[in-house]
Amino acid sequence: MGRARRLVSCFRKRSSSSPPSPDSTSHDDKAIASISSEEERKGGAVLVELFSSQGCATSPQAELLFSRLGRGDFELELPVILLAYHVDYWDYAGWKDPYSSSQWTVRQKAYVESLNLDTMFTPQIVVQGRDQCLGDDEDAMLSCIASAARDPALAFQATYRRQSDDSLQVNLTGSLRSKMDSQSADIMVALYESGLVNDCPDGANKGRVLANDYVVRRLQKLTSVQDISVKKKVSGTLDFTLWEGFRSGKCGITLFLQNSSQQIFGAQNFKLPDNL
Repeated sequence: MGRARRLVSCFRKRSSSSPPSPDSTSHDDKAIASISSEEERKGGAVLVELFSSQGCATSPQAELLFSRLGRGDFELELPVILLAYHVDYWDYAGWKDPYSSSQWTVRQKAYVESLNLDTMFTPQIVVQGRDQCLGDDEDAMLSCIASAARDPALAFQATYRRQSDDSLQVNLTGSLRSKMDSQSADIMVALYESGLVNDCPDGANKGRVLANDYVVRRLQKLTSVQDISVKKKVSGTLDFTLWEGFRSGKCGITLFLQNSSQQIFGAQNFKLPDNL
């Protein structure tokens, strides 16, 4: 990727909920989020995004914190939904991250601009698209999450159909639970994978075994919404191209509502069935 090195940094610190179950090809499965009135009053889950790279020396520590967050190690008082994006601007430094994509670098750049930051760096945590911190700073991460604005959870049903070995069709129908007035927003759908482990023979993490969870493999827009009521139904269908070695039991999908200022206004997570 053509990018001056001075514009990106791999920082050191100075001083998370993840994939239920049934059949294979041409399989339909429906999942409905159960949300109590108390949860609805307090707001839905907080979307926490990690920008990381296997080519960054400090990213493994951030990945460990991220996995612990997903396991519930920090006993948070609010639910979180996790997504990790592996950027590609460290791929020149001796090791090409197998999960990296320029699409994730572009996504991080949008946050750098919307949050008025001076530079792109890894590891970086972004919370609800409105706050950010170093990804390997546990205290800062927990503080960002605890103070995050909470919006009503999206309320969608998901139906899956595996029409071929390399394709997954996802049909989504539901409501936003948030009123969108004149501002428009996109309903985005991420397909992620957990439980990834691989050796790193070169680069900044040479000789290490790297473990990654909640790694976004695909991200698509379901639809755009504007001037829509809280209960109005929204629906759409997406076709995801799958990767070699895809195992549905390790994967999940996350829906989130995001406006042009990159702010998140609700999210919802589904684990995929084991034998999809």
